[in-house]
Amino acid sequence: MHETTPKLPGYAVCGPEKARFFAKRTQDGVYNLASWEVEWRDRAIFLRSRGYLLRPRYQPGWQPSWINTNRDPHFCEDSIRTMNFNVIDATRSTDGSRVSIKVVKKSTQEAEIGLYLSRPEVQNDPKNHCAPVLDVLDDPLDTSHQLIVMPFLCPFDKPEFLAIGEVVEFVRQTLEGLSFIHSQGVAHRDCAAGNIMMDAQPLYPRGHHPVRHAYTPDALWDSNPLARIDNPVKYYFIDFGISSKFGHGDTPLVLGTKGRDKEPPELSNEIPYDPFMLDIYILGNVYNMEFLQKYHGLEFLEPLIASMCQQEPKIRPTADAAHLQFMKIRSSLNPSLLRWRLRSRTESAPERVVYDTVAAAKEGIYHLKRLVA
Repeated sequence: MHETTPKLPGYAVCGPEKARFFAKRTQDGVYNLASWEVEWRDRAIFLRSRGYLLRPRYQPGWQPSWINTNRDPHFCEDSIRTMNFNVIDATRSTDGSRVSIKVVKKSTQEAEIGLYLSRPEVQNDPKNHCAPVLDVLDDPLDTSHQLIVMPFLCPFDKPEFLAIGEVVEFVRQTLEGLSFIHSQGVAHRDCAAGNIMMDAQPLYPRGHHPVRHAYTPDALWDSNPLARIDNPVKYYFIDFGISSKFGHGDTPLVLGTKGRDKEPPELSNEIPYDPFMLDIYILGNVYNMEFLQKYHGLEFLEPLIASMCQQEPKIRPTADAAHLQFMKIRSSLNPSLLRWRLRSRTESAPERVVYDTVAAAKEGIYHLKRLVA
């Protein structure tokens, strides 16, 4: 076997017996491309010709980099599979930026609405929190599909929220973003937690792997994300696959029960409902399920959530009104509260004492640094 590369951390290197174990698994096809990955490999040459480079795993003729070495495949970047069959990360050759490429059906309005919300006159509006569409390509494997290119984004809750002020900023941005979407005559209809992302670059000064976020891009080291309370991020809505766009004077009524959130009471395939009010309920339910039900200290969100999740759609606030209601709540909060840590509803009393002590120490250091500066 080849000699160990000195720069590798010890945990990425195997002894002879374990190396033989991984060699056997590799030979048995454990690390082969999955069926959905094969399709991305078959698009690689086309995407390269359009300026988008897939990771080495998806290049034609790929061979695992750990073959004939004593490296643990888990810490080899090209062992890591993309987890979504219809989305993959890539590098844009013109500037080296990371992008996401998504396969969508031409029969949906996803590309059309995405481009509409990315048009030049609104693209740089600070209230626009829609993931911009950078490019639209025909799918070389299926003429009924197309490929949408967008900036690479991360799930909004990975890494997890640490401070009350981080939740406050999330609510502010998402209400601002929903208000913008509605102002453009678009109802998202699926603005649930899974369709809210963030540009996490400010949290990862060393970068992170596009699939395994807890590791650096080479999959070798911990990425050690920073706290968003001191490194603000921007949140984005994605996936306009079931969205509806209305022109001036159109009656905003729809049918359908598709979407991630099945709790809105008006969802129906038979009785038309207002998709704008549906968005209000779904986003209010995000605040409830992802924050209020998970953490102590967020009771100030209860009036907002109650109004947004009214069972009767007609008495829910508009996005503008919900945003205004929240800004009044926000202005009433003590600024010192915003930096205090989020306390999980599942943590024990001993854990609370430890975490509170650590949080107080960190806050003391923060204020000391500000005083010295």
